[in-house]
Amino acid sequence: MKQGVFLSVFSSFLFAALYFYATLLHPLTGLSIFAWRVVLAVPVLALLLSRARSWKTVHEIHQRLRKEWKLWVLMLVSGALLGVQLFLFMWAPLHGYGLDVAMGYFLLPLTMVVAGRVFYGERLSRFQRAAVFMAVIGVSHELLRVGAFSWATAVVMFGYPPYFMLRRYLRMNALAGLWFDMLLLTPVALWLLFKQDVSVLEQFLGRPSLWALVPLLGVISSTALVCYLAASRRLPLSLFGILGYVEPVLLFWVAFLLLGEPVTLASLGTYIPIWLAVLIMAVEGVIAWRKKGSVPV
Repeated sequence: MKQGVFLSVFSSFLFAALYFYATLLHPLTGLSIFAWRVVLAVPVLALLLSRARSWKTVHEIHQRLRKEWKLWVLMLVSGALLGVQLFLFMWAPLHGYGLDVAMGYFLLPLTMVVAGRVFYGERLSRFQRAAVFMAVIGVSHELLRVGAFSWATAVVMFGYPPYFMLRRYLRMNALAGLWFDMLLLTPVALWLLFKQDVSVLEQFLGRPSLWALVPLLGVISSTALVCYLAASRRLPLSLFGILGYVEPVLLFWVAFLLLGEPVTLASLGTYIPIWLAVLIMAVEGVIAWRKKGSVPV
């Protein structure tokens, strides 16, 4: 249990560090940083599959792909949905959208709850209804304040649920599914790296520190992924869900303190209800966890 909590929190810190790390990789663009992250993730996933002895599962999916043409289409959609999120995560800190993306991750658990209700007929608890209500207040305030809602926030909060729903429909092992997502994204990543106006070699020669910084990008990203997956296997689902709120909190503070994105007094009318919604969801998770006897009273 202690190992699982540490791994979950540590992975959140690493993802937040990755958020800031993108700003240190000048002159690389958000697209090229995304591409490097995908390329460097493939060998790490291969190692994880070997350690988990999951290549048999990968082979089974290969067999399905030979027989089911529709599966190719669905997996391409899955890879594209994930690719958009990975790109936005690397692009946002470089272009002043760090807070907007963090807001998307705050709202994501709530949109997942609504998706469960709408598409799977799952009943909302009193806590969940209260959380959704508070989130609606926050979003409505933002619409009244500026007349629009950030597209970056919308991409995160509305882009991830279809991905998770598709993953559920495909009924694939999580690690094997991620392997195919990354494998399908790799040709796109390689194309992005080699179609740049300035070649990869020229970029690295122009800033020699990239020879160390880019591999370190892979180390941070892969270590975060390994810790996240390890935590998911060690923790009760309810506790794992609660700890998932650590990441958006850290992303917010990275964007505010390290990237210097402004939080105005007027915007607090948006943030406070949404933070209260997240708090309500976390309280519900703690109560559910205690009822299962995971926490000594």
